[in-house]
Amino acid sequence: MSEKTSANSDRPDGRRLPKPATAKRLENVALYYLQRFAASSESLRRVLMRRVSKSAYYLDTDPTEGAAYVEDIISRFQGSGLLDDTIYAEGQVKSLFRRGLSRRAISSRLMEKGVDRAIIDTQLNALLEDNPDPDLKAAIAFAKRRRLGPFRPADQRPDRRQRDLASLARGGFDFETANKVIGAEDELALEEMVGG
Repeated sequence: MSEKTSANSDRPDGRRLPKPATAKRLENVALYYLQRFAASSESLRRVLMRRVSKSAYYLDTDPTEGAAYVEDIISRFQGSGLLDDTIYAEGQVKSLFRRGLSRRAISSRLMEKGVDRAIIDTQLNALLEDNPDPDLKAAIAFAKRRRLGPFRPADQRPDRRQRDLASLARGGFDFETANKVIGAEDELALEEMVGG
């Protein structure tokens, strides 16, 4: 550890002390975070509260005051439209669906981010309007991305069938959907299943 690092630090790991969690500093952190990442209200709250907790631990600041700043920032950002859980959920549902995640997996991811269950259900229902069998379409995208089933060389398919089915099951797909995808003869047969 260098003298410069230890001179600027009272932390046991030798890193610099965090800056105090003032209202202005928290707002700047929130704006910078939203420039870089799409976020739900709850995920932004968690990011800001980590700053408040570090400040309280290392600098002996008041965590309740910091929490009040965080709630004020969240409220103002929601009022101005910078933070909208419905728009966030809509974008995430579309993006995760294109990547091949099942509705169950999408729901789980959004719940981890603190999105309200009613918003999640609304966005997943909107997905059903555009796609008669969204899980089948997502399973095909998942299989293509992971090179499973019909996307694998034909000589490897019989030996890998159980692994491919298990991979789709871990992805949140039911057995019937996984079996349709893995059992398809080729990519053309999959396209016909989804009407593409």
